[in-house]
Amino acid sequence: MGAVFLRDLRHEYPVAVRATGMHIYDSAGKAYLDMSGGATVSCLGHQHPDVIEALQDQIGTMAFAHSAFFTNLPQEKLADALSVRFGEEGAKTYFTSGGSEANETALKMAWQYWRILGQPRKTKIISREHSYHGNTLATLSASGNPARRAPMSQVLEDWPRIDPCYAYRYQRDDESEAEYAIRAANALEATLLREGPETVAALIVETVGGASLGAVTASAGYFHRIREICDQYEILLIADEIMCGTGRTGTFFAYEQEGFLPDIVTLAKGLGGGYQPLAATIARHKIAQLFAAEGNAFDHGHTYVGHASTCAAGAGVVDAIEKYQLLGAVIHQGHLLHDRLVEHFRDHPNVGDIRGRGLLRAIEFVVDKHHKTPLPNGPALARQLRDTAMRYGLICYPGGGSPGHGCHILFAPPFILTDTHIDEMITKLDSILDEVFDV
Repeated sequence: MGAVFLRDLRHEYPVAVRATGMHIYDSAGKAYLDMSGGATVSCLGHQHPDVIEALQDQIGTMAFAHSAFFTNLPQEKLADALSVRFGEEGAKTYFTSGGSEANETALKMAWQYWRILGQPRKTKIISREHSYHGNTLATLSASGNPARRAPMSQVLEDWPRIDPCYAYRYQRDDESEAEYAIRAANALEATLLREGPETVAALIVETVGGASLGAVTASAGYFHRIREICDQYEILLIADEIMCGTGRTGTFFAYEQEGFLPDIVTLAKGLGGGYQPLAATIARHKIAQLFAAEGNAFDHGHTYVGHASTCAAGAGVVDAIEKYQLLGAVIHQGHLLHDRLVEHFRDHPNVGDIRGRGLLRAIEFVVDKHHKTPLPNGPALARQLRDTAMRYGLICYPGGGSPGHGCHILFAPPFILTDTHIDEMITKLDSILDEVFDV
């Protein structure tokens, strides 16, 4: 063993030495098809020449200038690009190094916003069960993933949570999709009335479910009602698009397909594309304007806020998505990926649900299809799926499931996915599931 404090010191990891396009290669020369973009990060694939050129040009000119003293051109360019896409004039972006920092920034923004407006009691953050918003203490407090919370449970805040909009598990047989959407959303109103809206700062919600549930999309009308409730009770709405944003679902922001505008939206992962650690917290004009007033400065900061070379990589990613018309590719290849998964695995005895949007797709596994009974050993099964997939040269993102919910595999391939890559994945996955489930 070397001196690296690895994620799991009991696990032996292959050494990645090079990557190109859809594949990563280890020190033994073995190729791995990256069908999850790592952790939904590598949206352009590996070693995209446009992003490498943008990054090299910036490092050759100026790698870093601290944001307490300067702004920089890549930061300004990227912020402008995100503001144009946001959907409302006057939005401003705060750049950090990862999704946890972006969501932490969003929470601090919400708390300080209400304090400036003379409502300092508004401190609670409502979130959803089976969600994941990050690994800082505040963002982990806002997360509804029991397995991730457990090691730190004694020091986390116990803020209120509501059930996710998860039709496969929670929609009743006697209600329509529209009826379920309203019922699921109204859980927020009931929680606000119980807690007292004067004590709640924000609702934070993944627009499309990520690592915890695996590509769960909301029923039509759900977010429209959520937006109404937040406006009625003066609660900020934070859209966590760390995983599902930056084009992952076929529009630059996932909320565009849901017909609502959040007060704050967070991006990471695909925004930097794996080329640099980058995240963004984007605030509506009303929030930015408040902090721009005399005496109301946003009290927050990290050393690498707005890092010049990091933002140059992010600007390169956004430029490439537009230049190569990759949002259209995400929609087209996303439908194809979904159809192929359904065609090959819908009759598998342990496949309960195949779902998702764009190039964010998942398979949920169950004991039996009729009762949707979760597998009893979800975390162990997730590890087995990951390890078996790696032996077959396939990178995917298994999740162990929350209590009462099934283990799943998440697929979030780069936007350069081709039909040939899908064929390769299907062949490998067929063998993997046969081995793991002993079919």
